[in-house]
Amino acid sequence: MTAGLAVKTALFPFHAWLAPAHAGAPAPASAILSALVPKASFVILLRLWFEALPGLTTPALLATLGGLGAAAVFYGSVLALRQNRLKLIIAYSTVAQIGYLFLVFPLAGGDSYAQPWAAGAWTGVIFQALSHGLAKAAMFLCAGVWIIAVGNDRLSGMRGLASATPMTMSAFGIAGVALVALPPSGGFTAKYLMLTAAFASGQTIWAVVLLLGGLLSAAYLYRPLAMAFSRDDDATFAPVPRSLQVAPLLLALAAILLGLGSQAPFSLIQTGRPAAAAEGLE
Repeated sequence: MTAGLAVKTALFPFHAWLAPAHAGAPAPASAILSALVPKASFVILLRLWFEALPGLTTPALLATLGGLGAAAVFYGSVLALRQNRLKLIIAYSTVAQIGYLFLVFPLAGGDSYAQPWAAGAWTGVIFQALSHGLAKAAMFLCAGVWIIAVGNDRLSGMRGLASATPMTMSAFGIAGVALVALPPSGGFTAKYLMLTAAFASGQTIWAVVLLLGGLLSAAYLYRPLAMAFSRDDDATFAPVPRSLQVAPLLLALAAILLGLGSQAPFSLIQTGRPAAAAEGLE
């Protein structure tokens, strides 16, 4: 069951289908695929190990799932750094960002490992899923706008796009803030909670993964941003209706508001907290 759900979630090393599917689909489909599809199977995995079979969790199992998540963070980031197409960069970023979600297993543990930090780890990973969904949907829609403007999604054709599509450029930059987990985004709230759980539990290795993953995210997102802000006086772009640029901006802003107004979603998430997390607080 776990292996099958890992394939659906595109967890490393079962991720091979994700990048071609996301990069080859139309931008609106890519936005839905990246934001929602992997999260559904991940939620089933959470319920499976935290609620349906909590007594079967072992330290080895938790460490294995966390280790695969850490490998996904680094492997997906390195592949994103090597791509020359924007949609492939965003797609491999999803592979990396999904890896963060699996750190909840060693951080929160199962029923036999209920600890005070389990609730923070659980809440942090749900924040991460929500923030990533909003930011990544915004990025794929931004890529769709630029494909209309340029005709393709190659980085070499993106010079001068910042001045041609400032609304879309703002949306991409704001979404990048959430993915890198800078304050005051929902991604920052997520990583703060997960880092707190990592340090409180003495599992500093997962804290290192979270911090290095953020630096790698900044590195691969810098490339399209730098290209778009570079000047090219000879570049010509097809006009893009502003109506198509509103949706990605709203999604990116929502990822920021998730952090600014975190109290309401934080309280809502507690209603779905597994028994292990609740017992840890007690």
